[in-house]
Order: sequence, then C-alpha cells, then structure tokens
Amino acid sequence: MATQAFEDIAETFDFLDDWEDRYRHVIELGRAMPPMDPALQVPATKVEGCASQVWIMPRIEKGRFDFQGDSDAMIVRGLIAVLHALYSGVPVGQVSRIDAQAELARLGLDEHLSSQRSNGLRAMVQRIRQLSDAAA
Repeated sequence: MATQAFEDIAETFDFLDDWEDRYRHVIELGRAMPPMDPALQVPATKVEGCASQVWIMPRIEKGRFDFQGDSDAMIVRGLIAVLHALYSGVPVGQVSRIDAQAELARLGLDEHLSSQRSNGLRAMVQRIRQLSDAAA
C-alpha cells in the first residue's frame, strides 16, 4: 500500500549494500526536502516524544494528505522525508491503514536506529495518523 515515492526509496535501499550508505541516503533525502517556514515551527506543530525538535504541519488538498515537516537534526529531517514519501498524496481516510512499522522495516530502519530515534519515529507516525484522522 506504499506510495510510488516510498517504493523508489525502498528500491534505492535495496541497491545500497551497507547501513552507512543508507544512513547517508536518508540524510540526503532530508537535505533535499524544502525547509519549513520558521513561522510554522510553533508548539501546535511540534511533535512530542522526539529527542530532537520536530514539527509537522498537515496540508489536506482534495481529500489527500500531505504535510510539511522539519527538524533541527539532519538524520531526523531525513526520516521526515521518508515519512513524507510514505504518506504524501494518500487519501485522508487511508493514512491510518498504512502499516508504517512494516513499511519502514523494509528499509531496515528498525534495526539501525537508536531507541530514542525509534521512539521519535513512532511519535511522528502517531502524529501523522492523528492529523489525518482529524481531517477525515
């Protein structure tokens, strides 16, 4: 049920042999992501439960979910970019049906992130689901 953008990331990960290369690729995804307007980086958009500062601002257009996100940590910006690829353009009512844990496991992220980063990633997924459910 993953988007084509996420499938493209998964395909790239398949070609990268070691975690160091995958880690660098996640960081590059974060660097390529457009920055979030600092005016949107407010308590209402902040994701609690992350060791780094993380903000997610939803955008719903024509019944499809999208969001802007940012972080003060480059690897977390990359994780936000991966989540953006997973959820962007998905109909609002289907966002909660995506098994993010299973999809992210395909990338091996569950095996290579620290427990703090894993907790933060789960918090971001939970926030995205809450935002989409509220918009449904």
